[in-house]
Amino acid sequence: MKYGIVIFPSKKVQDLANSYRKRYDPHYALIPPHVTLKTFEASAGQIREASDTLSSIAKNHKDFDMSIKKVSSFQPVNNVIYLKIEPTDGLNQLHQEINEKIIGEKPEYAFVPHITIGQKLSNDEHSDVYGSLRMSDVGHEETVDRFHLLYQLENGSWSVYETFRLGKD
Repeated sequence: MKYGIVIFPSKKVQDLANSYRKRYDPHYALIPPHVTLKTFEASAGQIREASDTLSSIAKNHKDFDMSIKKVSSFQPVNNVIYLKIEPTDGLNQLHQEINEKIIGEKPEYAFVPHITIGQKLSNDEHSDVYGSLRMSDVGHEETVDRFHLLYQLENGSWSVYETFRLGKD
């Protein structure tokens, strides 16, 4: 089964992201806006072990601030448009520990914290949409106090398996 470890931002950020995702992200109906920390495949036994590991990781990390300053793109690697999250020690350390201790492949790309708002766009569509959004002022700050383990259903949608609060038992 396929699993993911994510941070869901506040409703305010989700509403902002969804205002674009509705139109520009074919995965809009499958998962709410999120920051992906890791995706992996696991059996039922492995996921119980991963859940215990994630619980101990959560206890070792404190709440941290997450800041979104602008819209950016992964072009020319791919036509993904996203809300760029400023990297912080708290976020980077959480990502690193999860990727070191949870089963699965090493990440294909360097960690660029972001919330996808558009993907699978044609070159022209990407150029038009990114051109109009990159000047947007999306300044937002919030505190992250939890992350979530999700699993993918047969229809491709994602559901929360477990939630982990940072710094808590």
